[in-house]
Amino acid sequence: MEVRQTNPSAKSRKRRLLVVVMAFSVGGCATSRDVLQSDLSHTRQVPRAVANSGNVIDAQDDAEHSAPKIASPVETVGYDEELAISSPLRLALQTEGGEVSGTDDHEAVDEASNEATTDEGEAVKNGSDELAEPISMGVASNVHVTQQPVNYFVSTALANHPKIRAARNRVAATSNVIPQARALPDPKFNNTFWPIQDQALQTAGGRVGHQFQLSQGVPWPEKLSAKAAIASREVQMAQAEVQRIEREITESVRLAYYEVWFATRAITIIEETRELVDDLTQVAEARYKSGGTQQDVLRAQLEADRLDDQLVVLRKQKKQAQADLAALLQQPVSLIPETQQDIGLTNVPKQLDELLGLAEQCSPELRALAWEIQRDREKQRLACLQKYPDFNLGLNYSIINDDTNVISPVANGHDNISFVVGVTLPIWREKINAGIREASHRTSSTTQRLEAERDAIQGKLRRLMAQADALVEQEGIYEDRIIPRTEDTLKLSIADYRGKRTDFFTLIETYRELLMFETQLARIEATLAGTIAQIERTVGCPYGGEG
Repeated sequence: MEVRQTNPSAKSRKRRLLVVVMAFSVGGCATSRDVLQSDLSHTRQVPRAVANSGNVIDAQDDAEHSAPKIASPVETVGYDEELAISSPLRLALQTEGGEVSGTDDHEAVDEASNEATTDEGEAVKNGSDELAEPISMGVASNVHVTQQPVNYFVSTALANHPKIRAARNRVAATSNVIPQARALPDPKFNNTFWPIQDQALQTAGGRVGHQFQLSQGVPWPEKLSAKAAIASREVQMAQAEVQRIEREITESVRLAYYEVWFATRAITIIEETRELVDDLTQVAEARYKSGGTQQDVLRAQLEADRLDDQLVVLRKQKKQAQADLAALLQQPVSLIPETQQDIGLTNVPKQLDELLGLAEQCSPELRALAWEIQRDREKQRLACLQKYPDFNLGLNYSIINDDTNVISPVANGHDNISFVVGVTLPIWREKINAGIREASHRTSSTTQRLEAERDAIQGKLRRLMAQADALVEQEGIYEDRIIPRTEDTLKLSIADYRGKRTDFFTLIETYRELLMFETQLARIEATLAGTIAQIERTVGCPYGGEG
């Protein structure tokens, strides 16, 4: 092949131009020069795996298989938090001799430029492009992939969730209302003075220059204790609200965890079934070579495509559930939670009466309403105490002057001290009686709400128990009868198809039934675990249903 000669000056100009282009292409704060990959056909995105307190899954292998293969003359380079595109010529050098570094960068780039220019026509003629290799366009990020049991995620969410912290702050704020309600009102201090002497108040002792007054309001003794009791009941209501939010977050974490578990389990089932479909395809191809129909081979390939479609849907469903779970853990971007193979389901509650008794003791909703009834009764007692007067105690001190401006001939200039005792007059009985009736109606309303909430909890527990019992029975039927028999039927169908005693349609129908039953069993187990989580949320305290 004839090599085209280049002008040295043009070569120098081209070299400088490429250096400038590369400076703009690869600009940024790269953490390592190793981000340029040596094999363009197997690019990888490697999230950093961090072990929290248990097993940690390395996401590198998954990223290898799931990275999209796109023909493009550019390559993604991972930086701290940025996205940069590497120069095509620099990447081309990677495929030949490894990383370009040091003072040889300019010459290597120039060589690559010449070779690319020389071989351009031939590459186009042969219909190939050496730079059109599959690459990954994702952005490298700090993603933690952790595999933990459900209780780990629950404890993490309870420790960090802002809703719980906000509720606990409300408890602290309400606790500080008690000393305020128990305290006396602020005392009052008054100073009365007369700036114009000839208009000042005159007494026998002389002219009054200043008159000081210190007074203190004193409510009826039982009123302060009633206000403190009201504040104390509101603190207990706030504590019950904290427990309600904790149970709600626990339920949400468990339900999200079980959705991730189901999607993971379903993906595993589909991948295992894909191997079976590959075997069926080989059987169909063998039968086609021995005189069978090509329709069976196409149908088997179609089933493989259907499985690929289901995998896409399940992976999307898993990522969505992982996003929900990570958001509950206050790590919506940096965490990819994974579940353990064992869902952690040990037993199911059997007696409804025991659950109802636990709900009476543990339910945050019932406890909050019970404390609210106590608070309303204290308010009713306070309304009744408005019939009694409040007191006002005071001390007056007057400064008396006996200078030449006094009128009294016996003025001696002795200061004056006096005491004040006063009471309020609760004479507007209609107002007081209206307050008593208001408090009574509020107490009755809260009592009825408690009865309604108790009925709702009992009805919900009864419905959840019926659902749990049915799921347990279904789980046994699928595990002990349906799936084993379907597996035996599929084995016989494969043998009959190989012996040309049945058609491929019957074989595919049996395979589809097995796939459906195994997926349905996984859904039943996840739904059963979620039902138990809802029972625990309704009861308000754990009863040993999950490990």
